[in-house]
Amino acid sequence: MTKRKKAYIETHIAVLLFGFTAILGKLISLSAFQLVWWRVLITGISLVAFNEVRKGYTKLPKTQRRKFLLIGVLVGIHWVCFYGSIKYANASIALVTFATIALFTAFLNPLILRTKLNLLDVVIGILIIPAMALIANNIDTSLITGFWLGILSAFLASVFTVYNKKYIKDADPILITFLEMSGAWIFLSLCIPLYIFTFDNTMHLPGLLDLGYLLILSLMCTTLAYVLSLKALKYISTFESNLIYNLEPIYGIALAILILNEHKELNLNFYIGVTLILSLVFIHPFLSKKIYPNES
Repeated sequence: MTKRKKAYIETHIAVLLFGFTAILGKLISLSAFQLVWWRVLITGISLVAFNEVRKGYTKLPKTQRRKFLLIGVLVGIHWVCFYGSIKYANASIALVTFATIALFTAFLNPLILRTKLNLLDVVIGILIIPAMALIANNIDTSLITGFWLGILSAFLASVFTVYNKKYIKDADPILITFLEMSGAWIFLSLCIPLYIFTFDNTMHLPGLLDLGYLLILSLMCTTLAYVLSLKALKYISTFESNLIYNLEPIYGIALAILILNEHKELNLNFYIGVTLILSLVFIHPFLSKKIYPNES
């Protein structure tokens, strides 16, 4: 198996695990802010067990450490928006809005990575929008806040993924994950007073059931999934990885049907949208190889 094929498999596994995070987000009773705070804390602690973190941290220059810590801030805000989308709407809407990540990436890649605007990427990204709209066209007005939080979440995910692609060669993926989780936790910890004042809420320990869900969310759906996705970025392009990420709504909504019985909220437009997204995901690599044969 080539490294590129292995990277595709690793990305799909990561996306399947990422899809399950939406289910856990619905099951965990904590607010979106507290959920993410505990998630990045547990994940960061778990990563200390890796030699790559213990030995690589001091060897990495401070300037590079700072870069990944700042990217971690974006990751933290992204997750708060994502789980906010779930809390204010539902898992299906949060996952469906995530499909817009491909459109954002098509324009962010040239801006951040200084590459040429890829017209194929732009076209594929734009075509995902009507598919996403078909899935979410019957959104109730009470779910609008959750819908827009999902869009913001997708934009932030695209930004930090592009930056990860830019700096992925500077450090080991496990060390990068640790630094980004640490950056997210530090930033959210600094925001705790604002959170308490704004939402009139308090930070508290999770219950036993929530703790069990948090451990699955942190160790399996974050530590493992995040490292797999970062490792894969070394061998596939950002846009290709984000196209695979468009399967997250499909994986996640399928799980929501099985676990949360959200199939009652779905209609024919959902299945049409799923078909369009799947078609674009699988067509893009073939078109890209044909149109740009000299690019990886």
